Amino acid sequence: MKLEDELKMEKFRTEFQRAFLNIIFTAYWLEDQNNELFKSYDISMQQYNVLRILRGQKGKPANLFLIQDRMIHKMSNATRLVEKLRLKGYVKRVTCEENRRKVEITITDKGLQLLEELEPKMKKSEADISANITDKEAAQLGRLLDKLRG
Repeated sequence: MKLEDELKMEKFRTEFQRAFLNIIFTAYWLEDQNNELFKSYDISMQQYNVLRILRGQKGKPANLFLIQDRMIHKMSNATRLVEKLRLKGYVKRVTCEENRRKVEITITDKGLQLLEELEPKMKKSEADISANITDKEAAQLGRLLDKLRG
């Protein structure tokens, strides 16, 4: 559906304004598409992001700075997200003996199992969402978004 119809607007000031609002609208739309799936597993999109970051560490521990630095949503509270995941048994936090301020975080087997279970569902979601554009168009969109961010 066209953005004009979604937002009930007849005209935008400029093409850039239309593109800007379209990016924001689409980002929230994409988030909504996946939130239902995450809700059924009692995790948030940000918690899913933390789990993927930790899996990418391939068994090496991460600290809160590394997690925050790699988060898609930079405003997320990594400390709170990690604690919620720890309470669910998806991650483990260990305080360093030599430096009590240093906390090492790793994904647990239960966390890895969750990601494995979610992976085919996320692939299906991605396929459903991307059904209206070609690989070439997706590549072009990616390049344009990279260019926009400079």
